[in-house]
Amino acid sequence: MNTKLITCYFFITIFLIFNSLQGTAQNKRPNIIYILVDDMGYGDVGAFFQKQRMKSNDRSKPYQITPYLDQMAATGAIFTQQYCNAPVCAPSRGSLLTGVNQGNAHVRDNQFDKALEDNHTLGTVLKQAGYQTMAVGKWGLQGTDEKVAPNWPAHPLKRGFDSYFGYMRHMDGHEHYPYEGLYGGKKEVYDNYVNIADELAKCYTTDLWTAVAKKQIVAHEKGKDADKPFFMYLAYDAPHAVLELPTLAYPSGLGLNGGVQWTGQKGQMINTASGIPDSFVYPEYANATYDNDNNPATTEVAWPDTYKRYATANRRIDDGVGDILQLLKDLKIDENTIVVFSSDNGASIESYLPATYVKFEPTFFASNGTFEGIKRDVLEGGVRMPVLVNWPKHIAAGKVLTMPSMLSDWMATFSDIAGVPAPARTDGVSLLPSLTANGKQKESLVYVEYEGEGRTPDFKEFDLSHRNKKRGQMQLIRMGNYKGVRFDIKSADDDFEIYDVLKDPREINNLASKPGFEKMQQQMKASVLQLRYADVEAPRPYDTALIPATVVSSKLFPGVVEQFFEDDFPYVVSEKELKAKQQKITKSIGNNEQTNRKGMFLYTTFVKIPTDGKYNFSMNSSSKAFVRLHQAILFDADFGYQAGTELTSAVFLKAGYHPISVYVLKNSEVTATINLKWKSAQEADWKNLEETDLFQSKKHIK
Repeated sequence: MNTKLITCYFFITIFLIFNSLQGTAQNKRPNIIYILVDDMGYGDVGAFFQKQRMKSNDRSKPYQITPYLDQMAATGAIFTQQYCNAPVCAPSRGSLLTGVNQGNAHVRDNQFDKALEDNHTLGTVLKQAGYQTMAVGKWGLQGTDEKVAPNWPAHPLKRGFDSYFGYMRHMDGHEHYPYEGLYGGKKEVYDNYVNIADELAKCYTTDLWTAVAKKQIVAHEKGKDADKPFFMYLAYDAPHAVLELPTLAYPSGLGLNGGVQWTGQKGQMINTASGIPDSFVYPEYANATYDNDNNPATTEVAWPDTYKRYATANRRIDDGVGDILQLLKDLKIDENTIVVFSSDNGASIESYLPATYVKFEPTFFASNGTFEGIKRDVLEGGVRMPVLVNWPKHIAAGKVLTMPSMLSDWMATFSDIAGVPAPARTDGVSLLPSLTANGKQKESLVYVEYEGEGRTPDFKEFDLSHRNKKRGQMQLIRMGNYKGVRFDIKSADDDFEIYDVLKDPREINNLASKPGFEKMQQQMKASVLQLRYADVEAPRPYDTALIPATVVSSKLFPGVVEQFFEDDFPYVVSEKELKAKQQKITKSIGNNEQTNRKGMFLYTTFVKIPTDGKYNFSMNSSSKAFVRLHQAILFDADFGYQAGTELTSAVFLKAGYHPISVYVLKNSEVTATINLKWKSAQEADWKNLEETDLFQSKKHIK
């Protein structure tokens, strides 16, 4: 053969191989990093509010700077109306990790250290999808039984994560020097199941978690699992609680060869574990002054040390985020990594410093932006989050997303990104269509319930209606631009305050008594009963209220809509992002055709409730299953369910038609069956849900 021809064939072959490898790299599912901080307010980030204070040139309004978070906002997207699931740490983080809102959550109220349920988590779902899963930083959802420490029942390694490094206990996260324990006593830091705190002298936790995160990302990219995508849950414990300072300035440079680094040397495990703990204030803040009396003619005064500390804690997080983003660029994986940043709830009044320090008030920096309310409140300041998303070449730079959403939407979003369906128990929706401008965005359900301690703060900057208000049992729900909120709830009949939070972000003008809002008031009262189930460990005054029936506008016909989704699903999946392979009208639930195909059956119908009262339901299934009544979980027979096990549930229902959705997984050649029974509280015997009880709105389906 001609030598030139051989040479030509050789280069063509090399070109094709190269392009094949390039295509493989480009088609690799994206890495996912979720960065969660503790008690940082919506307004603490420059892109959300601090830049406005800076540009105002008002010397009576001190401001912070967050250059790397601002850069993240400029090159990616921000969510201006994303809510946490609860206004305190534990339930907010639990709902984020499990993808369910507080109406269906296991961890509610301030149940810190309660074991996260043994169910689907971001870790289990993404691990099932082929991701390497890593958790770094604060956990606080491990279970309270110290007899089993460090092998807690809900250790991250038992909730879907391949590795864990951080603070296990919630209260440990109040101290940012685990070895010295300067203000809160010595703490424990776990590397998987081993406490290594004795090796962490002078390790400031913001630097420590950043250094560990960087080390693990580098190890993944250079390790045997480099062909797999990774998911990292990076949970900082700052700026919450003791406002401690770093040891020294952030190391020069960022990324692979700069910034904070894990050295692995006992006594100096990270490269900032030197100098003096609790000593470094950023130069921008060290000598900062402000016009404390709003009188330009008088001499400005220095910022109180408390606020220098708070601003430094936030700036250190900003440096850590910038360090990680640069690392992704250095490793050339930034375009294949989506990074999400958020806080877990609004800014608080907690600083846990000695009495000689000025008490921290978030109004000094307007940490909650233009909103009122703080941590533990369901006013916007307690629940509106500073959420940023960066994913070069996938998300348009400078995108502002204004639709209401929740932290619990990230379960559906990350599942969508990973190319797998979200679990059926997921309350959220995928935000990917909005992020990438590809596809139709589904509406998110924004709902919060919480029992709060004490009263709202008596800040002069807040409206009188929001000061010193008893919290008690609280709820919020969004309907379009309108938000309903209730404080100190005594019964399901209590009225909601209603605000147009776009026109009235401070929630001053209560529209509830205005003409035309009577229908919305009733819709809110009905919805908050229809989307939740009662939890005995978090009792509510409306737990036994009768759940309203659905107002059915069209004619109903006997029967059930049966849909079949074909695939080899590993768990019961949400249908929100799927298309049914086939659908038809059938007479009853579970009356499916014999098929050898693997997939999931979904039955949707209305159950006709004859009279008001308490009703008991039971179910058992030959395979994994899941049942919703309205939007509330009635039966979760998916994760860990043993076939044939009978489950029971009691609910209080008004007479009328109540929607029910029944999911049954079919992952073998055996026909999947489910048996649903019910009875009123006055009846002794169970009866099957039959054709005369079930109705749907379609006369037929082609």
